[in-house]
Amino acid sequence: MDRHALHAALRAAGVAGGHYWIQGIHEPSPPPTDFLYLRPSPTSPGAWEVGAYERGSWHTITQHAREADACTHLLRLLTPA
Repeated sequence: MDRHALHAALRAAGVAGGHYWIQGIHEPSPPPTDFLYLRPSPTSPGAWEVGAYERGSWHTITQHAREADACTHLLRLLTPA
C-alpha cells in the first residue's frame, strides 16, 4: 500500500478527513487542531513517520523503513478492528 491507496482506503472506510494528514496526498487547509499523520521522516532519510499533531507540535509515534508499513500502521490506527 502506498499513500494514494491509504487515502482511498480511509475515505472508503468513512474516516473524516480532519482526522488525518498524509504528506503530499491529503493536507487539510487550514489544518485541524490535532490529527494523526504520515510523512517522510525529517531526521532519518528514507524512513517514514506515523505520529500525532497536537497543539502545534509533531509527536512521532513510530518510524518505518518502508512507506507500505507506515501506511498500514496509520490505517490500523484510524479504522476499527
